[in-house]
Order: sequence, then structure tokens, then C-alpha cells
Amino acid sequence: MSDTAPDKAHVPAAQSSGEAASSSHEASLWADAWRQLRRNPWFIIAGALLVVMIAMALFPQLFTTTDPRECLLGRARESPSAEHWFGTDVQGCDYYTRVVYGARNSMAIGVVVVLGTLVIGIVLGLLAGYFGRLVDTFISRAGDMIFAVPYILGAIVFLNVIESRGVWEVALVLIVFTWPTQMRLMRSSVLAVVNSDYVMAARALGAGHMAIMRRHILPNALGPVLGYSGLYVGIMIAAEAALTFLGVGLELPAISWGLQLQQAQGYIQQQTYLVVFPMIFVGVTVFAFMAMGDAVRDAIDPKSKKK
Repeated sequence: MSDTAPDKAHVPAAQSSGEAASSSHEASLWADAWRQLRRNPWFIIAGALLVVMIAMALFPQLFTTTDPRECLLGRARESPSAEHWFGTDVQGCDYYTRVVYGARNSMAIGVVVVLGTLVIGIVLGLLAGYFGRLVDTFISRAGDMIFAVPYILGAIVFLNVIESRGVWEVALVLIVFTWPTQMRLMRSSVLAVVNSDYVMAARALGAGHMAIMRRHILPNALGPVLGYSGLYVGIMIAAEAALTFLGVGLELPAISWGLQLQQAQGYIQQQTYLVVFPMIFVGVTVFAFMAMGDAVRDAIDPKSKKK
């Protein structure tokens, strides 16, 4: 009895020690990241811009009281004025109101695509990095096959054969062709921590694969993926605008910045403002998401910190 008692007491102590080391490392990482972010002016600027843009997408009534579908052909293509700050479009709609309401669909596609690719990328990247060998080979080669096709080209081909293209259709096609990026990033993050001391200790103590991945690997490998996701939202917003401008993205009667750019193609020289205003909003939103993503990624990734 005396020979086994110390072993039984030793196992929980060692296991709790390993978990404490993992939790301490994770807490320290996020605490250091938050301290660095608070001192980063680009994070503050990007955060302020995103608050405005997100509020515009969720609550457009705060920015305009005009109905975006109130259009009069008699006032079509009027120049910006005190009555119509951004002028009117080719159908006589108030352009400022249309730009404000266009934020919802454009940003929704970016967020939905990133959330979808995050779920797929995290799961597949975790499995590939943790198990390796055949699992890693199968997942990596499947990702390479999709990654070999430029996502804009793949989206053009598939969206061209879809009769009705809304937010979910465009987002789904983009998810199909962009998830390998998140998977590769997650796989790299998992490989960086899979042989850490606290992971090896958990294995030695007999912890199962699911417990190790959930408690020790996932919390410590998510940082770079989450940091990149902010940047990726901006990329997907720009992708939606490009696809819609090319005629294979969202369709009327939807309202988006891409649709406004598409409708303005034939009036670039005569009514330049039709292109300038939605392009400014696309640019500012993409910049805000990318600046936020860069700041978060730099704060989380120790390799990017200045010594």
C-alpha cells in the first residue's frame, strides 16, 4: 500500500502542474498582446474606424433617414449638393444613402467567409498538425489542389453558373476556394506547439488526444490564426467588390459597394463621384480590417515583436 500511495498522489500533481504551465503561458501571451495593442496607434485608429463601419452596417438609420429604394428617374445622376451629399445614382436614388446601406452586404460577406474558413481551417489544421503522417498528407494535398486555383478565378467560374446570387451564395463559393489558407496557418501553429513540454507531459500522463488538443494545443495555437482573420476580412470585402464589379457577384435588388461600382462603369468620365464614393468606403473598410489584423498578429506572434 505504501508503494502505490505516492504514485497516486504524484499523478494529479503532475497533471495539474502541466495544465498550470499551459494556462500560465496562454494567459501571459494574451496579457502581453493586449498591453502591446493598447500602445499601438494603428490599432486604436483601426478600431475607431471599424466601430463606425460596423455601426453603419448594423444600424444604417443612425446615419441617414432616407429610404435607399426611394428613386426618381427625373433626378438621375445629379452632382453632389446640400440636398444629396453624394449626388444621385443612375436611377435617381440618393447616393449617400445607398453607400451607407451598401456596407451591410459587403461586410456581411467578408465576416461570413472568414468565420466559415476559420471553422474549417482550425479543425483541419489541428488534425493535420497534431496527427501528422497520413492525416497530414491527405489534408495538405486536398488543400493544395484547391489552393492551386486562384480563388477569384474559381469564384468567377462557379458564380457564373448560379442563377440567383445573394450573400450566402457568394460567401459559400469564396469559402470553398479560400479555406486552405487558414488551414495552412493553423497547421503551422500546431506544429510549433505540438512538441512543447506541457504537451509532452500531458501525453506521458495518459491524456487522450481530444483532451490534449482542446486543453493544451488549441488555446496556444489560435493566436496567429485569429490575428490573420482580421486582415482576411478586408481581403474578402475587396474580393466581393471585385466579383460584383465583374458581374458575377451580388445581384440587384441587393445593395452593396460592389454593385454601385458595377453600375458606375459607364459613367466614370462624366460622373466620377459614382465611382469615388463607394471606392473610398471600400478602401477605408479594407484598410481598417487589415490594419487591425496586422496589429493583432504582430502583438500575438512573438517572432514579430521588436527586440
